[in-house]
Amino acid sequence: MTSRNRYTALLDANVLVPNRLTDLLVQLAVDDLFRAKWTNDIHREWMKTVRRLYPDMGADSVERRRDQMDAETRNALVDGYDMIIDSLDLPDEKDRHVLAAAIVGRCDVIVTYNLKDFPSDELSKYGIESQHPDVFLANHLDLFPGKFCADVRTVRRRHIRKKFTVDEYLDSLSELELVATAAGLREYDLMLD
Repeated sequence: MTSRNRYTALLDANVLVPNRLTDLLVQLAVDDLFRAKWTNDIHREWMKTVRRLYPDMGADSVERRRDQMDAETRNALVDGYDMIIDSLDLPDEKDRHVLAAAIVGRCDVIVTYNLKDFPSDELSKYGIESQHPDVFLANHLDLFPGKFCADVRTVRRRHIRKKFTVDEYLDSLSELELVATAAGLREYDLMLD
């Protein structure tokens, strides 16, 4: 892209747990399809979940993934949001830090699997919406098909342990509830190999 994209998304911890999804989101942000934001609290949350789900994964590996995310993605870390957490109203108090960070980070959207925890009537007060990662990614595929496909190709080829065919990779996205994204990418399968 010739100019930096200003569309800014706060990535909730639950979308950072699946490595394949994180890789794709970070790659899209690195290539300026959007600006990614997160916090150290969000890092702690996804890292704790990854350690619980994958006890054989060493702490060093998880920390390396976090450090790589921070290093590759420009200005992603949001801080200074603690002072507004208590003033926010969400169904689950534990999610208020996410909205606070989205406000301070001047985000347009919170990308999350837990849409019910971020009601639109509350988020709209701050000019923010929530989107399921499938909607977020499918929208970006529609807006930037060539660059999106190039990034999918990059991410797919980066997998060392398991070399995915295009179909296997797209099936793996569907398993992550990214059904519309995978279906949209199938239309561009020749660009993904």
